[in-house]
Amino acid sequence: MKARVGIIGAGPAGLLLALLLHRSGIDSFVVERRSRAHCESRVRAGVLEQGTVDTLTAAGVGERMLAEGHVHHGIELRFGGRGHRIAFEDLVPGRAITVYGQQEVVKDLIAANLAAGVPIRFEADDVAVHDIDGDPFLTFGADRLDCDVIAGCDGFHGVSRASVPANRLRLFEKTYRFAWLGVLADVAPSASELVYSASERGFSLHSMRSDLVSRFYLQVPPDARAEDWTHEAIWAELKARHETVPGFTLATGPIREVDVAVMRSFVVEPMRFGRLFLAGDAAHIVPPTGAKGLNLAVADVRVLAAALGEYCRTGSEAGLDAYSATCLRRVWRVQHFSSWMTSLLHRFGDGDGGFDRRIQRARLEGVVRSRAQATVLAENYVGLPYEDA
Repeated sequence: MKARVGIIGAGPAGLLLALLLHRSGIDSFVVERRSRAHCESRVRAGVLEQGTVDTLTAAGVGERMLAEGHVHHGIELRFGGRGHRIAFEDLVPGRAITVYGQQEVVKDLIAANLAAGVPIRFEADDVAVHDIDGDPFLTFGADRLDCDVIAGCDGFHGVSRASVPANRLRLFEKTYRFAWLGVLADVAPSASELVYSASERGFSLHSMRSDLVSRFYLQVPPDARAEDWTHEAIWAELKARHETVPGFTLATGPIREVDVAVMRSFVVEPMRFGRLFLAGDAAHIVPPTGAKGLNLAVADVRVLAAALGEYCRTGSEAGLDAYSATCLRRVWRVQHFSSWMTSLLHRFGDGDGGFDRRIQRARLEGVVRSRAQATVLAENYVGLPYEDA
């Protein structure tokens, strides 16, 4: 088989790239080792930046997102017995976030690609990358796909980055001394916007997936296991960390899913190796505090799709040559914001006699009392304009 672009991974990055290429008249072939049902049911963060919403809408997959997603014009920072709203509509007029589950984005993208005739091979066995410095091709099962370019959109544990010799990679990584316990519950949200709570017991986040489904996160030790947390213990801890302001009561209900997410930052440089281009989690991981993972993948794909369009139309590789440097400028700015949000809200221990806790409180007070500092948080949270990268 042949295609101009071979894409590994049917997550948001790979699927959006395939759709953008199709709309530019460029053929691609998507290879995914998981089943379609798995891809469409894997629950991950669902906070979409303004630029992500605009990109999906322009690509023709925004109808259900705009109808069912929840547009939020602010978030709450909760600490010291009080809640403080960061008002996007005041600080960054015309820009907001939309809460719409990543699995819903994937459903929309799969449906749009299949309707357009873009081939997607689910449950592909033994996917492998070959000859990235010459005439690249993919193999999977008994099949071979020859292509001009390979896009590695297969996540942190995928085969794309693993196919690059170690001496060509420069890795930057930081692992935090805590993890997140993620909780998906069949209960209506107790707040209309996301609540980031920096309590004395540790960080917690109240989020939502719909009018009837809520998503919560608890800061836990790095070796925590989901099976060690009973549902009663989860609700007790969530209530203790969120019911810290007068008049707020956390609604409880049946818990559908519990998982543990490692908190890490990771970047690989460069993001191009010959004819192989990495995008999304294959190239970088950010701590989830700032809700940037999916959004950063979309930013990568926008750059890559434009560069591939130029290459296929004119033969010029200028955009492809600039791909890595262009993306990494934004990647490091997002890493900085995600790291800043993480350090602003989490407990890091009191081995310093409480000095760092008091500095952290001073930083929080600075954010909610200073319009300039609040604006920095707001403009990064809703997403930097692409031209600012």
